[in-house]
Amino acid sequence: MRAFVFLGVIAALSTGLMAQTAELKVGDPAPNFTLQASDGKTYSLADYKGKRAIVLAWFPKAFTSGCTIECKSLTEKGHLIRKYDVVYFMASVDPLTDNKGFAEKEKADFPLLSDPTKAMATAYGVLNERGMASRWTFYIDKSGRIAAIDKAVKPATSAEDMATKLGELGGEPRQATQ
Repeated sequence: MRAFVFLGVIAALSTGLMAQTAELKVGDPAPNFTLQASDGKTYSLADYKGKRAIVLAWFPKAFTSGCTIECKSLTEKGHLIRKYDVVYFMASVDPLTDNKGFAEKEKADFPLLSDPTKAMATAYGVLNERGMASRWTFYIDKSGRIAAIDKAVKPATSAEDMATKLGELGGEPRQATQ
């Protein structure tokens, strides 16, 4: 009997938590993050607020086919994104060691962020029922607000699509380094 009561309390709490996490929309403030990356650094949204826009590309799982294709797109055609004054990341709920190995294997020239606690994936609304991040890309303007959300990411053309979206959003030409 106690097990059923305990499960009922857990179910009620999780339903309440899910109800509190409203889906992010364009114009909303982006949830702050501070995450470790494949390059050994820690990145925070707050570090860029007022300075540079951010592209945050969530991906499901390191070393899987779609994620490998997306990472290759961003590595091989990242110059298209770097024409704009943005910082861009791929992010997943994988452990840091997995993302480091994945970045090395794919020769990623940009940071892969790790969110093993799933707190940021939850805050961004990308955590799916399988416990992985959905493949969504968030475009965050200099003020820290969400400028666009792409929920129909095509891994093979990810870099080109990001560059196109940045152009549509009126992205500033690059003047500084990441």
